Amino acid sequence: MKEYWNLYSAWFHIGLFTFGGGYAMLPMIQKEVIEKHHWASEDEIMDYYAIGQITPGVIAVNTATFVGYKQKGIPGAIICTLGVVSPSLIIITVIAGLIANFSEIPAVQSALRGIQVAVCVLMVNAIIKLFRKGVTDIPSFLICAAAFILSYFTNISTVVLVIAAGITGYVLFTVRGLKEADHE
Repeated sequence: MKEYWNLYSAWFHIGLFTFGGGYAMLPMIQKEVIEKHHWASEDEIMDYYAIGQITPGVIAVNTATFVGYKQKGIPGAIICTLGVVSPSLIIITVIAGLIANFSEIPAVQSALRGIQVAVCVLMVNAIIKLFRKGVTDIPSFLICAAAFILSYFTNISTVVLVIAAGITGYVLFTVRGLKEADHE
């Protein structure tokens, strides 16, 4: 039972103190899931994020579900999912009752602007860490550059980009593996 509580409370903590969605959660996920509890490696989290991009639902919820499933099967997946969404449900319920009274207050608007800036910084930090871990050679850099250019300058769906990057990576790294095997 303690293991389920640890899963729930860790993901509740991540959901409670992260603003800005799935990508903004990366630094907290890295600290809680990878460094503190060792429930997943950086590579696994990157894989969960990639799969979360092409599966229906919110990336953070999908990642929590994947980590929970890895730890404790279906019950773990449910516990982690509930943990990460509980803070949002509680906060939204409270805010819904108060928003009409406070949304026009300049201090509230200023605080939200400050939170947005902090979220941007956290996201950039997480992106840099993911880049260093995932882009390790010329083929992975080319895939990264192509995906960035296409996502920034076109309206191509992220699902299409992720699938195309996966296919390209498979082809490039399979061909490279075959060439290395031939040289041995």
